[in-house]
Amino acid sequence: MLIESLGPQASRPQPGNNTRACAASSRVYADYIRASRSLWARRPRSQEGRASEAKMSRVLQMSEFETTAEDLCAIYVDMGTTNTRAWLMRGTDVLAHAGKQVGVRDSARDASTMRIQIALKELIATVQEQTNETLDKAWPICVAGAGMISSPLGLAEVAHVPAPADLEALSSATRLFQFPEISALPFLLVPGVRSGASSTDFKMVGRDDVMRGEETLCVGLQALGLVEAPGVVLNLGSHWKAIQIDSHGRIQSSITSLSGELIEAVRKETILISSLAEDWPNTLSFEWVEAGLQEQRRSGLSRALFCVRLLALKNRGTPEERFSFLLGAFVASDLDPLVGCGVLVGNTQIVISGNPLIAQAWSYALGTMGIRALVATEEQTEKAFLTGLIRICAQSPVLRKSGELNWA
Repeated sequence: MLIESLGPQASRPQPGNNTRACAASSRVYADYIRASRSLWARRPRSQEGRASEAKMSRVLQMSEFETTAEDLCAIYVDMGTTNTRAWLMRGTDVLAHAGKQVGVRDSARDASTMRIQIALKELIATVQEQTNETLDKAWPICVAGAGMISSPLGLAEVAHVPAPADLEALSSATRLFQFPEISALPFLLVPGVRSGASSTDFKMVGRDDVMRGEETLCVGLQALGLVEAPGVVLNLGSHWKAIQIDSHGRIQSSITSLSGELIEAVRKETILISSLAEDWPNTLSFEWVEAGLQEQRRSGLSRALFCVRLLALKNRGTPEERFSFLLGAFVASDLDPLVGCGVLVGNTQIVISGNPLIAQAWSYALGTMGIRALVATEEQTEKAFLTGLIRICAQSPVLRKSGELNWA
């Protein structure tokens, strides 16, 4: 009822029209909070409800937003190439969580963002409904999103900030938008980071790179003490990215490949589909990973991948072992250039996050070269992303401004 009543009051801003977006979001945010407060005042007061009233009152009074992130109640979104996740949190406590296998790759395929809009609307409704069933009602002040949600294939584009970039730079470049077709809440979108030369010469493009989402992860990893400056974060998702953090804790540069997507394309869209198991294996054979590493170094990636077919024709190895071979080939194709250009060296702290099997293969391959790395668990990676997003959100100037309401 509340979303329906507020929805028609604002139109969706065009990407880049940030001033107008902030003004619209501030007005809708104020209306949302006033209406929420009115509904809260008129709620049925059971004995259990009165017992939690003091805590709920503190959450609603977000005029003290800038004093601490511990009281911040918001919906946080991580949108990637293939998946989108949402969490409703108060401070560092996760109250609800939901996810969908929808991402900006769908926007690229459809030439439309309709699919991700529908997914976001459903995810936001899901996490709110989960908390509706509890006595400790959560009233989020915004939807804060990082990752591909702020790209041209997402909801609205927020320009990358140039490297080197730290928490202050990221927070200062956040933007507020209003998407009433998705939620009455304002959306705070986090920028990505770009690095490399400013030259437009196509021959120099290999020196450039961009990220969206990993910058938030890096902020959280440092906050949790999982990576120290200077260091390198290897994030292994749909895209494989090596991120250098300088001695001041700033994101200095990154190098990205499409290897994560390519593995899925090779598994599902080539002749190798008959040589590999339908699903990912539960474990790796490091003997077969090593064989894939070496074959790629001898003959290149494309030939190494065809060797998976040859192994199947000779009935050599199980489908799971052949997958380990394939994964080793992909790891070598990215690892060796990163070592060659000095990004991955033995005296640098390296943290690996992402798919557990891919992380294990990378850790093994680095170990064979005398390079040690810490593999972050999936739980640590999720916590680091959310910690980073909370910190960026808590220091966002535009969100602080919109939250300065008089509750007296």
